[in-house]
Amino acid sequence: MSEKSPYSPAPRKKNQGSGWLNVAVDYGPLLVFLGVYLWSKPDGENLAGQIAATIKGTAAFMVAAIIALAVSKWRLGKVSPMLWLSTGLIIVFGGITIYSGDQRWIQAKPTAVYVVFGAALLIGWWIGRAVLKILLEAAFEGLSDEGWLILSRNWGIFFLFLAVLNEGIVAFASFESWLWAKFWVFMPLTFLFTFSQIPMLLRHGLGAEGVEEEEQNPPPVG
Repeated sequence: MSEKSPYSPAPRKKNQGSGWLNVAVDYGPLLVFLGVYLWSKPDGENLAGQIAATIKGTAAFMVAAIIALAVSKWRLGKVSPMLWLSTGLIIVFGGITIYSGDQRWIQAKPTAVYVVFGAALLIGWWIGRAVLKILLEAAFEGLSDEGWLILSRNWGIFFLFLAVLNEGIVAFASFESWLWAKFWVFMPLTFLFTFSQIPMLLRHGLGAEGVEEEEQNPPPVG
């Protein structure tokens, strides 16, 4: 059996640089939605024009979500169950939005995602199963089973908080303000929450490589 030469270059990680790609896959379709909506929206108070802009933005959102899923499969070699479910809900709620012309359906999509994920994670934690590990298809280096359970519980609670927050913004803000909130409220909160979990994870055995993977693979949000 031949031995590998000690002078051979070290293999590159398959997912090197995947952190930015994960962010692009999660938030790229939202940027497309926002861009198409703002480009199509008429000036002034024109309800019919705003509905038409929402429909165009939703259609672009659905196409971009499918493309993002394909890019994840192509570049990362996999599509996590969370991304499959999130994309599926985009198609379902987006289709209803286009059919009904009611923008509240596309606004309800994030709430549905948060409630489904939050409930699944908390039920899993309750029965002693770390559902987050299954949904992310991740194996953070050195993290104990107890650490995975705590992380699943914490993300479950955070998802339910985001569901309530989304409904609050829908109730008290304009549609355009809700769109911007995805970038100026939800995305910063998600990254802050992700980083806030690192001390707990380190106490439960997470190694240096696991910290990097945890930072690069937060659950997709909204």
